[in-house]
Amino acid sequence: MWPLVGIELFKIFRKPRTFIAFAAVAAIVGLIQLGFYVDGESYMRFGMQALTDSFQVEGKVLNGYLMAYIILQTLLVHVPLLIALVAGDMISGEAGLGTLRLLAARPLSRTSLILSKFIATSVYTLALLIWMAVWALLVSMLLFGTDDMLILKSEVVTQILEKDILWRYLAAFGFAALALLTVAALAFFLSLFAENSIGPIMATMSIVILFTILNTLNLPIFNSLKPFLFTTHMLGWKGFFDVQVNEANEQIIGSVENLPAVLRSAGILLLHIVGFLAATVFIFRRKDILS
Repeated sequence: MWPLVGIELFKIFRKPRTFIAFAAVAAIVGLIQLGFYVDGESYMRFGMQALTDSFQVEGKVLNGYLMAYIILQTLLVHVPLLIALVAGDMISGEAGLGTLRLLAARPLSRTSLILSKFIATSVYTLALLIWMAVWALLVSMLLFGTDDMLILKSEVVTQILEKDILWRYLAAFGFAALALLTVAALAFFLSLFAENSIGPIMATMSIVILFTILNTLNLPIFNSLKPFLFTTHMLGWKGFFDVQVNEANEQIIGSVENLPAVLRSAGILLLHIVGFLAATVFIFRRKDILS
């Protein structure tokens, strides 16, 4: 099956649209970094005015770690569109070109064909996430330096010591991989029912937008649905930046305030990935391919 994965990766990366996502990530992150590099200090002074009126804040508040958090919080909401551009084309694109029937007629199982396509899609998704990590974290560290990290929330300010930050980003990117793979699996599943990639791409984004809106509506009729929507759990990576404190209000190194909730969200995303992939394999094995 691995030769098939190589072939699918070649198909993905030979298309110019594949590199739109990488260029978009670099451009968006670069613009955010440029804006904060030029006007970030004044922006941070305004945002922290209430805090500095009561406390003395020392150190480099606007540093690479905080920049990476701001960028991820902004970008991970929009990256699913970039993932859907490729994942939504994996099966429907073959159907539109008339090559899907030829592939299914080859002496290999349909399950192997689907799995090879999904593994290639996953490699693309993870490559894009690594590219985003390089720009968001490593480049920000080079531009803004490093120090303790202050996260300003609506009611509290969380301080994370510099020596306790990097592993949190590794965990956060691992969680983000599950979130993006969930969107990829959804777009991959929807591409099974179309002969044009526009349909699965638009359907995927419509579902993501709809579920996101339902998450924001604090109505009893929707509250029972929220735990089952994958969009509810996609921002669970933020949980790695909630730290526990001891009785002296000092940070406990290596702690996560609500780790069971973070792991539960990761498990739900994983279940969605497995569910979408299993449904794709089940339907494709019984599908009458006419194109």
